[in-house]
Amino acid sequence: MAEVTIRMRANGPILVEGPFRLIDSAGNEFTLDASKPAYALCRCGQSAKKPFCDGTHKTCGFVSDERAITP
Repeated sequence: MAEVTIRMRANGPILVEGPFRLIDSAGNEFTLDASKPAYALCRCGQSAKKPFCDGTHKTCGFVSDERAITP
């Protein structure tokens, strides 16, 4: 399996790059297009397409920019 990279965008979604599976709380798998290089997952909680981002974070006042602790 190819490598998956997860990036957090400042004040925006979580971007998942590479092949992955997305499973809901009932164990059902979301259908993902394998040809799509990345998916943006909602962090603001306001998307009409949850769990996917629809850009609502830009207008709802969502602010979040966590940073990794560097040694």
